[in-house]
Amino acid sequence: MHSDKIKLTAKDILEKEFKSGMRGYKPEDVDKFLDLVIKDYEMFYQEIEDLQQENMKLKKQLDDASRRPTASQTAGTTNFDILKRLSNLEKHVFGSKLYD
Repeated sequence: MHSDKIKLTAKDILEKEFKSGMRGYKPEDVDKFLDLVIKDYEMFYQEIEDLQQENMKLKKQLDDASRRPTASQTAGTTNFDILKRLSNLEKHVFGSKLYD
């Protein structure tokens, strides 16, 4: 995935041809420099791809985590259920004596 802001690809750089002038640059020096630029572009594109994959993975983990109840929500429900059961047991065991 390449950004819309990036105008050149490694292939564009590789295939670029320069016209030679009377006092132009040495083609070998230009080619060596362009080879370095191409390697950097390829590395940047790979790093961007890796970061995008990691970003998607982290977003999915966050989404999955937000769908699961938290420990406090689960504990709250569990505690409420336990208290309700204790109250029912007290009523059953002690009957009306508790409320006299």
